[in-house]
Amino acid sequence: MRLLTVNAGRTQAVEYSDRPTAIDKRPVEGTVWVTDPGPSGVGGSGLAGDMIGDLRHHGGSEQAVYAYAREELDFWERELDRALPNGSFGENLTTIGVEVSDALVGERWRIGERLVLEVTDGRIPCRTFAGWLGEKGWVKRFTRHARTGAYLRVIEPGGIQAGDPVEIVHRPDHGVTASMAFRAVTTERSLLPEVLAAGDALHPLVRKAAHEYLAKYRSA
Repeated sequence: MRLLTVNAGRTQAVEYSDRPTAIDKRPVEGTVWVTDPGPSGVGGSGLAGDMIGDLRHHGGSEQAVYAYAREELDFWERELDRALPNGSFGENLTTIGVEVSDALVGERWRIGERLVLEVTDGRIPCRTFAGWLGEKGWVKRFTRHARTGAYLRVIEPGGIQAGDPVEIVHRPDHGVTASMAFRAVTTERSLLPEVLAAGDALHPLVRKAAHEYLAKYRSA
């Protein structure tokens, strides 16, 4: 299990969004420092040199880093019949040999010598993602397959670079994956009570949705 590339982007104006975006992530050379960027709405990316255009919906401590597996990019290459270089999905980390969408919420990865990240959630596709790829019906298609990748928070800061090993140093004893958390807030809301098994590691917005679901149906 290792990093193929570390990817970063700069904000730029695009015709498919009413605000600048940095979804165009490209592999960078050398060591990149990764830290907790601060709370949602204020903090941006956890990667030094990486930018985020819309702080309302992206970035912050709970989404400090976005990872996607090369194996799943390969799946989409076959599905879409087009090349998808590392970084094509706006991911900061392109991995190989790592179960990313099926990683457990609260699972911790050590990358390189010092960096420790913790899985919080799966990625929900947006119009910017669809506009960037230029694929008709992309949001529905991505949602249907639920190959979400994983958002991660920074537990211990550190520097990383392409080729670094990825080691799973903690795996929780529940069965809540990033993909399952995604499905719970999108296509399979009946899963919401189950995702609470992930506890405080779960993204706060998913946890809030689960509690609201329980309150609604307990009182019905």
